Order: sequence, then structure tokens, then C-alpha cells
Amino acid sequence: MAAIRSINPSTGLERAVYEEDSDAVVEQRLAAAAAAVPALAALGWDRRAELMRAAADLLESEIDDVADLITAEMGKPIAQSRAEVAKSASSMRYYADNAREFLTGRELDDPSVVGASAARTRFDPLGVVLAVMPWNYPIWQVVRFAAPALMAGNAGILKHASNVPQSAVYIGELFTRAGFPEGAFATLLIGSRRVEAVIRDPRVAAVTLTGSEGAGRSIGATAGDVLKKAVLELGGSDPFIVMPSADLEAAVETAVKARTTNNGQACINAKRFIVHDDVYDEFARRFAQAMDALVVGDPADPTVDVGPLATESGRSDIEELVEDARAKGAAILVGGRRSDIPVGWFYEPTVIADLTRDMRLYSEEAFGPVASLYRAASFDEAVAIANESEFGLGSAFWSNDPEEIARAEREIEAGAVFVNGMTISYAQLPFGGIKRSGYGRELSKEGIREFCNLKTVWVA
Repeated sequence: MAAIRSINPSTGLERAVYEEDSDAVVEQRLAAAAAAVPALAALGWDRRAELMRAAADLLESEIDDVADLITAEMGKPIAQSRAEVAKSASSMRYYADNAREFLTGRELDDPSVVGASAARTRFDPLGVVLAVMPWNYPIWQVVRFAAPALMAGNAGILKHASNVPQSAVYIGELFTRAGFPEGAFATLLIGSRRVEAVIRDPRVAAVTLTGSEGAGRSIGATAGDVLKKAVLELGGSDPFIVMPSADLEAAVETAVKARTTNNGQACINAKRFIVHDDVYDEFARRFAQAMDALVVGDPADPTVDVGPLATESGRSDIEELVEDARAKGAAILVGGRRSDIPVGWFYEPTVIADLTRDMRLYSEEAFGPVASLYRAASFDEAVAIANESEFGLGSAFWSNDPEEIARAEREIEAGAVFVNGMTISYAQLPFGGIKRSGYGRELSKEGIREFCNLKTVWVA
């Protein structure tokens, strides 16, 4: 079996090497997870909430070390790594506080209409859920599944991205350290080729994936073949629409953040900036100027705005997209090349205009600090460009016109519309997409219910 390596993307140097888990270790962890499901049920709501709060406290107490680990393993600027850890702990407490309410069923007011003395619904855990998670938010992506899953009484098995094994080991041990039953949450260090066998294992009840469209197709097909529930959060090519009535200064400032947060490596990063003719030239000038002013460098340095791409192949993918657009006549307003930093996988913040449909960047997701700029003559054209994408995760709409805002809410094809802001995931709001961005929802009460059996109870 191949080794799993942690490599610092800022230096290209190896940090740690792990051997893949053997079949015997996988079997042991699946058995422990199955055994943990009744143990979790026996704990009850209050005790599970106590343990979840203990896990949040533990994570928060180790914020400096965990943030350093995230930054060293995938290149996120250190302030963003700290924010990721803090957000994760906050969301754990949110589910500790609200899970019981979210999973309280309802009583039928008049059970006689169905010939019963009582009729009600209840939410029961499905059992063991496999989570296949990405590297770009190595703690948060896991917590936003693990916290609701454990609070609902499910056990979790994590298959994390292979380039963040140290984060995988840390989060795989966190909940046991906090006092949850042995096996209630654990990490499998395995390659992607071994995931199918885990999904097919009869002890696994469901699977959730955040990742690429290709991974989603593969995992969704396997889950469908064995008729197991799946939630898929896949790619995005989110539009950021700017209309004439928008606060242009705020729109530009937010646009830069929306494109470059996490070094431009988030499914919900704004990627396509669609700007009305009346303000296009001014927006383009300010946006390019602001992107060009960003500081690229060592993400451990708190003065740095943009760190490296997480993998060498990821930088190559970005280069290919940009070069394809350049060769076909796109205008590179700023950036468009590797950084001159001699080591690591750095790429300059980039703004590209004059894109046409024959360019790959027009339809493919750019996972890096590359912004595509589009001109629209009207509201209708702006929304049409936004909806032309086969992705439908998040979106941002900038306007101070109430009629335009109302139409945008209805007409933009996405799982979320953020008005005069940028798409962000919050524990309090459901999160997910449509079209090729996947299906199902995470977070809020909708997310915790995804891996529960909504059971009808009828009493004669």
C-alpha cells in the first residue's frame, strides 16, 4: 500500500509520512463504529451535549497548534486557519445546544383522522456514516458533518484527503479524547481506491462527500448501487453580480475577499464576476488594482494575504486554465503567472476579462486566486450569464434596488443567494447546491436531519 504524505505547500518539503491502514485496521474501526451506535444512544441528549461541548473546549484550547498545523499542511494564511478552528468550536456548541430541538418530532393534532389514538413522527439515527472530506478546510469540513452526526446519535468514519493526514489524525482522535465512546468517530488512513469497499460494507448506513465533481459521481454511483443515503457537496463556479445601484467600494472590497479567501480554493469562492455596463469599467479598474496589491508569500506570516496552492498539481491546473484563455484571446488584467517566489506552489492573484465560450475557464471551476470578469448590459443578461454555469452552489448579488433583489432571489439558480455580501457557510443556515454542485444539505436543522430516519409512529 502506498504511503500517505504531508507536504508543506510553501516549501515543497515533506512534513510526515503515514502508512495506509491495513485491512485489519479498517475492519477494527468499522466494528468499533458499529458498536458505538447503541452506546451513543444510551448516553442520551444531555450527555452527548456535554461531550460535544467538551470537544469544542478541547479544540479551542489547542487553537494555536491546530491553526499552525492547518497552515503548514495546506497553506491557508494563519489568521484564516485560526478563524477556521474558532468557527468549528462554535458550531460544535451550536449543535450541542440545538440538536434535541431539531430532532424532536411532531404529534398529529387530531390522530382520529388516521384512525389512531396517537400519531407522531420521530428522528432516529441511521447508524455509521462515512464522511469523505477535502483538504481545503481540514477541520471545519469535518466538524460540520461530525457535530450534527454525533449529536443525532450516528457514529462517524472519516476518510480525509490524502494530503492532510496530520489534520485527519488530529480530528479523528478529538472526540474520543473529549469522552465520546470508543469508535464513535475515527479516521481511516486509506487511499481513494479503497473507499468503495467501505461504502459497500453493510455496517455503513450512509455517506457524505465534499469534493470534486468526479469524486461525487463515483461515490454517488456506489451509494446508489447499494441504496444508501448520500449527501454530495461538489464544485462551484459562483457568480458575483454587481448592478449600477450597488455600493461599488464595498462590492470591490468584498469581491477581493470572496475570490481569494483560502487562497482561492473554496467551492463557495466567488469565481465569475458579472458586472453591469454602467459600472463595469470602474469596477474592473478597482478590482484589478486591489487584487494586484495583495501580498503573496509565507502563510505563517500574518501580513500575508495569499499563500500557496495546496498541491503542485493544483497550481498546474490553474496554469492550464489561464494559458488556454490567454491563447484564445482573453485579456489578463493582472497576474496570470506563477509567483516569482522560488520555492512552494504560489500563483499570482489574477483577473481575466473578455472570456468566450470556447475557453475552458468559461465553464470549468478555477480552484485558485483567478477571477473571471464578465460584462452584462442588463439585469436579465447578468442573471443569464450566472445561470449558464452547470454548477449551482452559492451566489452573490450586489444592488440597492428592491425589485432587482427580489428577482435575484427567485431567478438565480443556486443553493444560496447572498445580497450585498459574499457566500459563507453558517451553522445556523442550510448549505448545499443544485445542478452539478451536488445534492442534499449540511448545517442547520436540515443538515442534522439528512442522516436520520424520519419515522412515523401510529398507535391504535
